[in-house]
Amino acid sequence: MYHPDLIRHPENCPALVLNADYTPLSYYPLSLWPWQTAIKAVFLDRVDIVASYERQVHSPSLRMQIPSVIALKQYVKPSEHPAFTRFNLFLRDKFACQYCGSPNDLTFDHVIPRRAGGRTTWENVATACSPCNLKKGGRTPKEAHMQLHVTPIRPTSWQLQEHGRAFPPNYLHESWHDWLYWDVELLA
Repeated sequence: MYHPDLIRHPENCPALVLNADYTPLSYYPLSLWPWQTAIKAVFLDRVDIVASYERQVHSPSLRMQIPSVIALKQYVKPSEHPAFTRFNLFLRDKFACQYCGSPNDLTFDHVIPRRAGGRTTWENVATACSPCNLKKGGRTPKEAHMQLHVTPIRPTSWQLQEHGRAFPPNYLHESWHDWLYWDVELLA
C-alpha cells in the first residue's frame, strides 16, 4: 500500500516554518519554505526538525526524510507594524471593498484624494473595488456620498496575523495541524 507522502514529488513538500516559540512565522501567506531551503537550514543548524514527510531525498552518502515542520533555533521578533504593501492593505481590509463589501476586482483608494493633498499612508488608503473607486473618483467619500465601512488604521503585525487566520490555504499537510489555529468551521 502506498502512502501519499511516498509518491509526493519533493517540489510538493514544503516545510511549515515555526518561530523559536513554535508559532508560525506567518499565517497569511503561510510561512512555508521549499524542501531544499529547509534541508539547507537543517545542515546549517539554524532549525530543528519537528515533523517529517515520509518522502526521502538522498545523495550517494546520505538519506533524509524531507522536513514537513521546522522550528527556528533563534527567535525572530516580528516588527510591530508591517510594511505598507498592496497585499497587506488587502489583508487589513479582509480582501473586501470598504465601500460595498465586494471581494472582486480590488484596487486601493485614497480616502482624501492625492490631488487634495492626500498621502499614501495606512490611515488614508482603503481597499475599493474598481466600480466604487471609479464612482468615488477624485472626491472624498462625503463629496461622493459614499460611506466607508471601517475607518482606515495603521495595523499591527498581530492584527494582520489575526486577519490572515480567516483565510486558510487550500492544502494543509496533516503534520501541520497541531501548529496552526484556524477556526474549525473555516476548515470544514
